[in-house]
Amino acid sequence: MKIDLHAHSTHSDGVLTPQQLVARAREQGVEALALTDHDIISGLAEAAAAALQHGIHFISGVEISVTWGRRVVHIVGLDIDPNSVELQARLQKLQQARDERAQRIGVKLHKAGVPDAYAHAQTLAGGGNVTRTHFARVIVASGSCDTEAQAFEKYLAQGKSGYVQTQWATLEETVALITGAGGVAVVAHPARYKMTRTMLRELLREFRALGGMAMEVVNGGLNADSIAANAALARQFDLLASVGSDFHHPKNRWIELGRLAPLPQDLLPVWSKFSFA
Repeated sequence: MKIDLHAHSTHSDGVLTPQQLVARAREQGVEALALTDHDIISGLAEAAAAALQHGIHFISGVEISVTWGRRVVHIVGLDIDPNSVELQARLQKLQQARDERAQRIGVKLHKAGVPDAYAHAQTLAGGGNVTRTHFARVIVASGSCDTEAQAFEKYLAQGKSGYVQTQWATLEETVALITGAGGVAVVAHPARYKMTRTMLRELLREFRALGGMAMEVVNGGLNADSIAANAALARQFDLLASVGSDFHHPKNRWIELGRLAPLPQDLLPVWSKFSFA
């Protein structure tokens, strides 16, 4: 079964609507899909309806921003109950924090020579969360950079002129929110964090102690060495293994829905906890 448990829609920083995302997943042969937008679950109902139409197993998900120490990490919640009152309330606060950050980024970018960045980013977001990715697209459209990667490097990365420090949810409350909503907490794309191996192990150790159950072992664009390193960590901390492309838009040919390496056979997949498994 081709499974993809990390993808984004227009409700956060993806460019496809939930319905379009599901349709593309079907075209790519995906048989089980999770929508995991950043700190928001408003696209889940549309995606679930589309998945039913296309014959895809759908897993309700979310990707929550976490402040751990002085770093930002992302925790994916899979198979959550979207009707959880506690989860909805906390995500609403995170969305407010995102909008406040976006307004401050807009002011900073205006001073740095990118006028009306917040308004343009809002237009791109189309009513969803305004993210740094939206600002990167605005910067590229302004002609200040050629690519989104350059926009992050020049303006949006930590220490750059458009960066705004934000206090997100804690790791403890995030794991509790996800498990309280009936879901499985998953450390997203661990190889992407700029951490030493010692620090990454500390993150996983704390995550496991708090009740976290899984980590993404296979992500879109990872090479065999990175997958092997992730697999070793999953074994060390007795974590279930997840797979996810982290798909955002079709123009990125290196990250496509369902285009993922297989999990090492000795790892227990996170979808063993789901009803379709």
